[in-house]
Amino acid sequence: MGPKPVEEHSDHDLFRNELVNLIDQRHELARLADLIDWPAFAQQWGAQFESTTGRPALPTRLMAALLYLKHVYALSDEDVVQRWVENPYWQHFSGERYFRHDLPCDPSSLVRWRKRIGEAGCEWLLAHSIEAARKAGVIKRSSLQTVVLDTTVQPKAIAHPTDSRLLNRAREQLVAAAQKAGLALRQSYARVGKAAETQAGRYAHAKQFKRMRREIRKLRTWMGRVIRDVQRKGGEVTGALKDKLDIARRLHAQQRDSKNKLYALHAPEVECLAKGKARTPYEFGVKVSIAVTAKEGLVVGMRSMPGNPYDGHTVDSQLEQVEILTGTTPRITLADRGYRGVEPACGARLLISHTRRLPKRLKKLLKRRQVVEPMIGHMKADGLLGKNWLKGADGDALHALLCGAGHNLRMILRHLRVLYYALWGPIAMAITLGMEMATPTSRLNDVTSRRPALVRG
Repeated sequence: MGPKPVEEHSDHDLFRNELVNLIDQRHELARLADLIDWPAFAQQWGAQFESTTGRPALPTRLMAALLYLKHVYALSDEDVVQRWVENPYWQHFSGERYFRHDLPCDPSSLVRWRKRIGEAGCEWLLAHSIEAARKAGVIKRSSLQTVVLDTTVQPKAIAHPTDSRLLNRAREQLVAAAQKAGLALRQSYARVGKAAETQAGRYAHAKQFKRMRREIRKLRTWMGRVIRDVQRKGGEVTGALKDKLDIARRLHAQQRDSKNKLYALHAPEVECLAKGKARTPYEFGVKVSIAVTAKEGLVVGMRSMPGNPYDGHTVDSQLEQVEILTGTTPRITLADRGYRGVEPACGARLLISHTRRLPKRLKKLLKRRQVVEPMIGHMKADGLLGKNWLKGADGDALHALLCGAGHNLRMILRHLRVLYYALWGPIAMAITLGMEMATPTSRLNDVTSRRPALVRG
């Protein structure tokens, strides 16, 4: 069935106080709730929940608000629903009329909603965050004419890959799948495999790499024996056993100079990316292309780029997304030297860092290219871009878009907070100073009138 209808305001509960009477309407979250076009979410997502049977879907505003809050405050699915119960501002932001003491939904509902709305739904969330920023005055329409492009790595939540650990885990999973399928293997190598993995780690720590490679060869040999034993006794392999067997074959054939390496058994889409950083020479995840406005640093486009493409090859797809989300084609694009040799198909002018013989106006504009660097840092430190827990390549795409939406909402909340203190701060200070100046005299008169007369002996 479709999402639950919005609660009618005519049904008033005389014994409960409404949230609008409990919270400060000048709070930034209360003001942000008025800037977002919530009915548009029901129109956009309602068609994906058409059904005549079953329980009605949860309200679209509630789920969109939970996804927003999760990435604004960098929380997990479990934490965001737990904190929602404690915070009346979050409940008002989600469209609740009265304060609730129960969970808004099960945390697994967020997983299913992300899968249901897909990448297009997350782009819709990002587009509405951009529109809310325009309504709040964070950006102007003219700011969309100049954007900055850059790429970064969205790390996956995996353990650091080592040959010994991957080979031993793949063998263990293949043996477990074969036993579940009823195959009686000749040998499982459970005891010696665990010991070899531990010993390889110790040799690596002691920088005894020749001995470490000897233990890795043992693990590779034992996994090859298990693979051949499963192939002999399994016949036509299907189901979970076939998936584990394919992963084991791929890992067994993998060499140092192989392409399309496997770095995580549960996340085969993970890639090894080298961005030239001294502190992190290699990162394991997916490349993400980011587009921000040159003046404010608001995210107007964010897209995962599987396959580790050359930065210049991501320009056209990224500018196309910016045009879809904002309705404006950028006229000038700023980028670093990783984008050299590319001409955007949309006709935008691409300015590369350290380009000589430019007019003074464009040289000054090109200095705004660095605005994207702190924005990426904020999304990794304050948001969830630093580690992706979502599954698969689809999870990479959804997580990148939601991180961009969360960054935009943080910028809007900061702008509303600063604006509030700029407008109401002087008034509150004047009222406070007036009360402090009036308090001593009135308090002295009050105390004097109540003081008992002293009796002198």
